[in-house]
Amino acid sequence: MKYYTEQLEPDKYYHIYNHAVGKLNLFINNDNYDFFLKKYSQHISPVADTFAYCLMPNHFHFAVRIKSGSSISSLTKFQNFVKVRHRSIEFFVSKQFSNLFSSYSQSFNKQQNRRGSLFERPFKRLHIIDDKYFRSIIHYIHYNPVHHGFVDDLRNWKYSSFESFFSDKATQLKREEVINWFDNKENFYEFHKKEIDEKLILELE
Repeated sequence: MKYYTEQLEPDKYYHIYNHAVGKLNLFINNDNYDFFLKKYSQHISPVADTFAYCLMPNHFHFAVRIKSGSSISSLTKFQNFVKVRHRSIEFFVSKQFSNLFSSYSQSFNKQQNRRGSLFERPFKRLHIIDDKYFRSIIHYIHYNPVHHGFVDDLRNWKYSSFESFFSDKATQLKREEVINWFDNKENFYEFHKKEIDEKLILELE
């Protein structure tokens, strides 16, 4: 599997995930989780649509679709970036993720009075190749807190997108698109009751 060299190309779907270095935690308190999501919205939402996420103490998962080339090309930030760097859309998207990690790390290190790297490098990315794999990844992401023993019921993990699919509150998640992949909300819920596929665990951990 090409975890690191896979380019983040426009209109393609990816599972983005990463861990803290060593035995560190990425998130110590609720403010850390909230700040990371705020920075995610700032850096990633302009270049990618988000379908699911889960933040765990020492790692995170996102299912995304990189936006179209025309959409990204129209961003003022991208146009300024190209003038200076003369690089591609793919490079710009990866740079946005790097900026997210760098921005969060600086804040975290200042808060915790530490120095050095916080995230493993490079961050992991896997191309989601078909509908079946997409559904499996969505399930894997949401089921992660149960799989790692933090909760018995995935609905009880606060920093996951799962409960958003049963809410009417405004969200940046592509909620309806995800539900359509499972045909309806009932199937979405039933799909999430099962255990994670063992082959997927071996592939991703």
